Amino acid sequence: MFTLAQLVSFVAVAEELHFTRAAERLRMTQPPLSRQIQLLEHELGVQLLDRTNRTVRLTPAGRAFLSEARTILRQTEAATLAAKQVSAGEAGAIAVGFTAASAYSALGTLLDVARSVMPGTEIVLREKVTRDQLEAIADGSLDLGMIRPSSTGPDLVTRPTIQEGLLAAVPLDHPLAGGEGALPMREFDGQEVLMYSPVEARYFHELLVSVFRTARVTPRFSQYLSQVHSLLAMVNAGWGIAFVPESAARMRFSGITFRALELADPTPVELHLAWRRTNDNPALHALLQHL
Repeated sequence: MFTLAQLVSFVAVAEELHFTRAAERLRMTQPPLSRQIQLLEHELGVQLLDRTNRTVRLTPAGRAFLSEARTILRQTEAATLAAKQVSAGEAGAIAVGFTAASAYSALGTLLDVARSVMPGTEIVLREKVTRDQLEAIADGSLDLGMIRPSSTGPDLVTRPTIQEGLLAAVPLDHPLAGGEGALPMREFDGQEVLMYSPVEARYFHELLVSVFRTARVTPRFSQYLSQVHSLLAMVNAGWGIAFVPESAARMRFSGITFRALELADPTPVELHLAWRRTNDNPALHALLQHL
């Protein structure tokens, strides 16, 4: 098989139609250049150049081969550049997991950063609850997760990224929908509340159980759901009250009002970035440096 050095030599001679000028262009002497052309012709089994003491011309086979040789060299340059960009984290792809609620807070910032400083990198988005993100990070199908705080393993790295408040999402026709200021938690004692699933939405379930226990409040849990937007849809339909991250107020529902809460911790909701310590994707580590 011919070599790239032979192709480069042939293209230079074909474009200059002069061995001396082609050798100067390649910063080499003429004898090794002639040898490269001879080796290429021997490998192909065809004559590419007609040479005389005074002229160099392309044969029909040489003209046909020149176009393909240029294509091969362009593709080689592109492949080299792509490999260097991926190695430097300037290209490639990053699979990013996010929870539904994080789409209204940190996800936008992450995408803005990636678009501005890593325009050659593809961001592949996958909406998953925290539990599913952790499984995907562990098996390598997800590079970066936007998760709620959870137990960590020896190969998992987490970084806090956002802390935000908790709001009560209340149907407009509910007695607690009106008024000004933050609502005391005692107002929710005995109220019908849409609760998070203890399995699919474990973080929010345990957070609310803690909040209710601290406030000595016992709501009536009517439904258990896993996604913030699902709870808000149920609130909008008048099925009860839900407690959601502050950023969820950006979801527009005509039948809901959001009320602030009197809490000992004004920003109890956390969101973390998570990735596998042994993940060798250069683009991931480049993005983490910019975030």
